[in-house]
Amino acid sequence: MKQSLKAGIEHELAFRVPDNKTVPSLFPESPEFQAMPRVFATGFMVGLIEWACILAINPYIDWPDEQTVGTHVNLSHSAATPPGLEVRARVELITVDRKRLVFEVEAHDGVDLICRGSHERYVINAETFNKRAKDKLG
Repeated sequence: MKQSLKAGIEHELAFRVPDNKTVPSLFPESPEFQAMPRVFATGFMVGLIEWACILAINPYIDWPDEQTVGTHVNLSHSAATPPGLEVRARVELITVDRKRLVFEVEAHDGVDLICRGSHERYVINAETFNKRAKDKLG
């Protein structure tokens, strides 16, 4: 991690929601998901928030040797977003506690505030992390 990794770093990521980021696309194997409305899925929204956080801090770590992994999400999903609308995810790093990073986040679809909350990530050594994950397979 670089010395410049400090609270106050902000980033905004704009993403136009395609049809393949709607609820039925989340688990195509699930008939229950297939019957649900074609709106931006909460699971994909979480991914968008993670992506915005990653983009915010990658300039402040030794990417790609250092990376971050999500460890906690506390997000609302308060309004439906149909495909075609652009979602803007805004994130701000509010806490740096050694390798633990906490972000305040929100997202808006141009009509409604659709998400607000916090997200926690940890800085990891990619090689070590990947080895441990592979070792789980035996």
